[in-house]
This record gives sequence, structure tokens and C-alpha cells, in this order.
Amino acid sequence: MKIKKLFTDLFTKDPHFYNRLIAIAIPITLQGLISFGINMVDTVMIGSLGETSLSAASLANQFCFLFMILNFGLAGGASVLTGQFWGKGDKESIAKTLAIVYRITVCMAIIFFIAAQFFPKDVMRLYTTDQGVIDQGSKFLRIIAFSFIFQGISTVSAIVLRTVGIVKLTLITTLITFLNNLFMNWIFVFGNLGAPRMEAAGSAFATTISRVFEFIVIALFMFFIDTKIKFKLRDLLKIDRKILKDYLKNGLPVLISDFFLAVGMNVTAAIMGRIGSDFVAANAIMGVVWQLTTIFLMGVAGASSVIISNTVGEKRYEDAEKYSLAFLIMGAVIGLLAGVVIFLLKGVAVDFYNVSATTKGIAHELMAALSIIAVFSSVSMMLTKGVLRAGGDTKFLMLADVLFLWTVSIPLGFIAGLYLHLPAFLVILCLRIDDVIKAIWCTKRLLGGKWIKNVTINLE
Repeated sequence: MKIKKLFTDLFTKDPHFYNRLIAIAIPITLQGLISFGINMVDTVMIGSLGETSLSAASLANQFCFLFMILNFGLAGGASVLTGQFWGKGDKESIAKTLAIVYRITVCMAIIFFIAAQFFPKDVMRLYTTDQGVIDQGSKFLRIIAFSFIFQGISTVSAIVLRTVGIVKLTLITTLITFLNNLFMNWIFVFGNLGAPRMEAAGSAFATTISRVFEFIVIALFMFFIDTKIKFKLRDLLKIDRKILKDYLKNGLPVLISDFFLAVGMNVTAAIMGRIGSDFVAANAIMGVVWQLTTIFLMGVAGASSVIISNTVGEKRYEDAEKYSLAFLIMGAVIGLLAGVVIFLLKGVAVDFYNVSATTKGIAHELMAALSIIAVFSSVSMMLTKGVLRAGGDTKFLMLADVLFLWTVSIPLGFIAGLYLHLPAFLVILCLRIDDVIKAIWCTKRLLGGKWIKNVTINLE
């Protein structure tokens, strides 16, 4: 009855909530659908070359994923502030916050560029001992290293713009990226139109070109079209010490949690790489299916971040609590539906790939396990990347993201996969068990009501 009353009240007394939810969630969902198409194209095209090429691209992308997650952490920490600034109507502070994270992401991109460009084989050896995979992955890394600065600035911009209600821009840029990436993959992976056949490295080249186009579109918007933030190049020349201090206090925990989360996921990838290239290829296939089934979840989670942060910034704390319960229920429902879809699609999805019978069998096991924990992963994502983060509860989330991954999932996965040599079904359950624990722990935190923190109140 309480759940029914909650949604009835939102429909009848606060219809604006659903109007905003739809306006924000649909563009983010469409963006996720296009991003899925990009990943699907990459894995299918590279997968047609065999397990070695697919594993090389998948493992090399783990290093790129580490950079991307760190950018999400930077932008996520900034969005906690900018979303609440927007709720208060403080546009100037949003531009100052954006200038801070631009500096950091460029510095970080340079570090990753040096590692990928000059030490690619050392990077690949962190994930695998297969020399063929290392050689192909090294070529991939040297090329994609040139995309880091463009990707970093674009990612930070898109996430911050989302907090002020600008969501269609990222949809447009993602569509451009998809079309460009599809065409460039066809040219350089297979050597069409007189281009050299670069195989897995061709995908890296296509991605780099696409990232440059994405950056150009976002930069043109930021400097010549945007009327909300009104960011100028001169903003990069000054630092507001109060905002920097507040960012370090409330945004740094987000970066720390995402850093250890990303490193943990890279350790997980290394465990899989040492189990074998078949396991890595199967996990890449599972990852595409998971992304497909959680596209709508990403849209709703993104909307929850904007709505909750703006509502807290407006000091409407009771509304924020009411909205948070709605998002919790949505996350659970989406997760249940995703689990059913994953289980039903596991046979169909694997047949898209030119991989061995062994890899197909492992992929079936991985997706069966994922269908079981999908509801927990969905709730965990909704709360950690959406509601609780937007509410300013960043220190709690830092503990939640780091603790269970490093003390439970990674040790259990390491033992299950490399020492006990358990079936793939049990190995992936061990590696993803932290999602189950986080979902329960974060739900308890949400219901306890101690997660709302107006992190910009000291800057008034």
C-alpha cells in the first residue's frame, strides 16, 4: 500500500517529477542505445577475426576503461556540486567547478598517454601472459592513446552539462560518434577503400578519430551556443579556492571510489586474462548483453542524479526522500526485467560471434550467473551512481565501492578462478558478489534517511 501511495502521490501531486524524469531519461537512454551499438559493432567486427583479436582489444580497452572511469569519477564529483549549484541558480560557480576538473582531466590524460604510448607491452602484461594477445593489444594501445585528452574533456563536459538539463547534446555527439566509428571500423579493421588492414588496431584508430569529432562538437557548443553555463577560456586561468576546497572535500571521495573501483575491475580483468583468452572473449560478449539490457537503467539513474541533486540544492529535502524511494523501486524492477532478458537472450547473443564452442559455453555460463544478480547490480548502480551520490553522501559511497570489491569479490574470484578452477558460472558470481552486498547496504542507508547533504551550503 505504501508503494502504491508513493507513486499515486507522485502522479497526482507532483506530475512535474515524471515530466522531468522522461525529459532527462529518454535522451540518456537513447545515448546508451547508441553507445551499445558502438560496442556491439566493435566486438562483432573484431570478434570475426577470432579469440586472440577479440581478447587483445577487450583487455587493452580495460586500460582505456580505467581512464574513462577516472573521468567519470572527476565529473561525478563535480556533478554533486554543479547539480546543487544549478538548484540554487548559481551559474558562475558551475563554470568555476568545470575549470577545475578540466585541468585535472588533461593532466590525467597525459599520464595515461605516456603509459600507453611508450610502455604498451608492460601494460598488456598486467592482464595476460598470452604473447599474441600482448602484441595485438600493444598496437591497439599506441593508437588509442591519442584519444585520451579528447575523450576526457568530452566526458567531463557531457556529465556536467547533464546536471543543468542539457542532455540532447550528448545524444547528438554519441550519434555522430556511432556513425563515424561504424564507417571507420569498416575501413581500417578490414582494409577497405584502399586502407591498410589493421584488424584490432584499426578499431583503435577508428575510435580515436571518432573521439576527435565528438570533442569538436562539444567544444563548439560550449563556446558558441551554450547559454546556461557560459564557460569561457579565461575561466581556465583562475581558481576559486573555496570551490576547490569544497570539490576536494565532497568530490574527491567520488574520484577515490571510482579509482579503486576501476583498478579493481582491472584486477578482475587480469584474473580473467590468466584463466584464458576464451574466458576473456566470453566476458566481452556478456558485457555487450549486459549493456543492452541496462540501457534504460542508465537513463533513469542519470535522471535520478540530476533530479535529486537539483532538489537538494533547492533545499526540498522531503521531496528528495520521496523521489529517492521511487528511484529505488524503479531500479529493482528494471533489474528483474534485465535478468529475465539476459537469460532468454544468452543463446541468441552468442551466435553473433565467430568464436569457438568453448567460448560459447563459457559465455552461456556467465550470462546465466548475471541473470541471477542483475537485480542487485541494478539497485546498486541506481543508488551509488545516482541517488546517494547526488544527495552528497560521497564519503559513505567511497567506503561502499571500495570495501566489498577488494575484501570480498577480488579474493573470492582469485581463489575460485586461479586456484580452485571452478566453473565459469561460479567464478563470475564470486567476481560480482560485491554488487549484491552493496545493493543491500546502500538500500539500508537510503531508508535510514542520513544520506542527504547539501554540499554547497557553506559557499552561500
